[in-house]
Amino acid sequence: MKTILLTGGCGFIGSNFVRMALARFPDCRVVNLDKLTYAGNPTNLAGLEAEPRYRFVHGDICDQALVDGLFSEEGFDAVVHFAAESHVDRSIEGPGEFIRTNITGTFTLLEATRRAWLAATKDQSPIANHRFVHVSTDEVYGSLGDTGHFTEETPYDPRSPYSASKASSDHLARAYQHTYGLPVLVTNCSNNYGPYQFPEKLIPLIINNAYTGKELPVYGDGKNVRDWLFVEDHCEALLTVLEKGTPGETYNIGGNNERQNIEIVHTVCDLLDQRCGTLPGGQDRRSLIIFVKDRPGHDRRYAIDAAKIRDELGWKPTVTFEEGIRRTIDWYLANEEWMASVVDGSYREYYNRMYTQR
Repeated sequence: MKTILLTGGCGFIGSNFVRMALARFPDCRVVNLDKLTYAGNPTNLAGLEAEPRYRFVHGDICDQALVDGLFSEEGFDAVVHFAAESHVDRSIEGPGEFIRTNITGTFTLLEATRRAWLAATKDQSPIANHRFVHVSTDEVYGSLGDTGHFTEETPYDPRSPYSASKASSDHLARAYQHTYGLPVLVTNCSNNYGPYQFPEKLIPLIINNAYTGKELPVYGDGKNVRDWLFVEDHCEALLTVLEKGTPGETYNIGGNNERQNIEIVHTVCDLLDQRCGTLPGGQDRRSLIIFVKDRPGHDRRYAIDAAKIRDELGWKPTVTFEEGIRRTIDWYLANEEWMASVVDGSYREYYNRMYTQR
């Protein structure tokens, strides 16, 4: 049985990955280490409590004794490292936690992995069969103009405390591969969307507000471009990297779906009008759109060239944006209680700071 340490498995992408890994590999055991910050929600994995191949550990990746102890107990064959502070707006408002979690947390995890796996090689446990997948973002590359794509060779140019902290963690992970021979693989993905995403992010925020008839805040002119990747496609790519990837390599993961933010908002509004009817008084949901002061240092365009993972590992996205956004909206409409439970008082305070006061 292969045993995987998964960090941040109660978050959006992590919870989707846990379910997919357990379903895909009947000989797989997953240990989920999660601090349960505001975006970590144990209900994302409801139903797995009695699964003998799944273990949840409530803890902090910065806790060296805890992480070392887990390696001793479980003898992990692989690490998939999701745990990170990930929202740009929050990093602008308070960068300290991003430095702690994304840099110090990654360092703590790498140190525990190094001690466990390199010590194991002395007992003829082949490190070649181990994998450390470090999950990162395309934001480390900076901002593109109207043309071009990020490749694995694109120089780093982070523009926010969030992307700078992720760039730092990427460099640390690669340094441990080059210096110690740790079997590290780095992935840089484009914007994810899908079920269980916390509503500080654009798509679930717009779904929730449009459904309930609230204003739809859009930064600047709304023409910032992102490449949108359905979360299940991303998890498929990560499983492919875990199985087939070459240690020391970087793989860009993209959805081949470039859209302006305002296009995304229009699409969500129109689909909700179709499913739920227009607002009281007959107004369509596009009438709720308001343009607010832009985010400081807002990158204009991201776009991923995912040719390497396609050509070398055989992965490509299978969910079109048209299918993915419909599936996402249907999930949120079917899970109103989940949304209501995460949009609590602290979220409302944050929302007011980000949008209402602009």
